[in-house]
Amino acid sequence: MTSCMGLSHCKVALAFAVIFDLLGVTALLVGVFVPLEVKGRDFGDLLVYSGALLVLMSLGGWVMWYSGNIEGLSSSKEMGHIGNAVDRIARTLSRKIRTHTIRGHRGP
Repeated sequence: MTSCMGLSHCKVALAFAVIFDLLGVTALLVGVFVPLEVKGRDFGDLLVYSGALLVLMSLGGWVMWYSGNIEGLSSSKEMGHIGNAVDRIARTLSRKIRTHTIRGHRGP
């Protein structure tokens, strides 16, 4: 198991996500911008698809890292006035998005 201090929980998942993001984006960019032909065959598409898969796999690492860093729900006393304001704003925004989505309203 990894060390658990602050937002550094799940260091392995964070490293996995960052490395796969870097590899995936690099493969995508090389596949798009560098003409790669070997014996008349183009290998750019292989790198584009591989890069997209690597970035997709990194999302799993980001989800694991994020879920590993979620702390238990704090009480109102610990969060103070600013925490309560953030909670109210998040709830209000969530309700507005939900009601607009349910009504089928898109845009202003």
